[in-house]
Amino acid sequence: MKTIGLLGGMSWESTLGYYRAINEGIKSSLGGLHSAKIAIYSVDFDPIEKLQHNDDWEGTAKILIEAAINVQSAGADFLLICTNTMHKVAPQIEAAINIPLLHIADATADVLVKQGIKTVGLLGTAFTMEQDFYKGRLSENYGLTVLVPNEADRAIVHNVIYKELCLGKALPASKAEYLRIIESLAKQGAEAVILGCTEIGMLLEQADTKVTLLDTTTIHAQKAVEYAL
Repeated sequence: MKTIGLLGGMSWESTLGYYRAINEGIKSSLGGLHSAKIAIYSVDFDPIEKLQHNDDWEGTAKILIEAAINVQSAGADFLLICTNTMHKVAPQIEAAINIPLLHIADATADVLVKQGIKTVGLLGTAFTMEQDFYKGRLSENYGLTVLVPNEADRAIVHNVIYKELCLGKALPASKAEYLRIIESLAKQGAEAVILGCTEIGMLLEQADTKVTLLDTTTIHAQKAVEYAL
């Protein structure tokens, strides 16, 4: 079994989901008392969040590169960045380490391609929904058409993530808004919707809607299990 490297803490609420899902996946595959071999570095999210909103992505990259090197030094055989948004600086991190990086967008796209989905909705932080580092990878590398909510709804999705979910709050009113936005994306032609922020799974589950949901935390964790075994 390979040692899984996790670069977490963005937020720790979603990293907890990674840890659980990976260990459940290893146990399901191997049985008995098996659990995952994991090297985890959990950063302090507050300064990173401030740098994000000040558009200082090189500053965030510097923090995460140092953390990724520490994960590698701890014996990890490969690395997961446990957040969608910070894949914006994945190329810088990948260039600084000598172990493979399992990209969250690639893992998600693999599922979409296998399901034959061509048009997909995307929820996430404003950075993920509006910038090209995530959407562009899905469209250019996998031929997917990616739909995002309108400007007002993007603001709702973004604010719920930072002001509620990252603080461990899953509020019914916010869930209702997310479900409304998902339905709107489906009406525009989305065959499925990517929960493209690792906290959104705290708020929604598949039973909440008939629209196919792709929880990136679960998908990324499953890919880590497959790679580790």
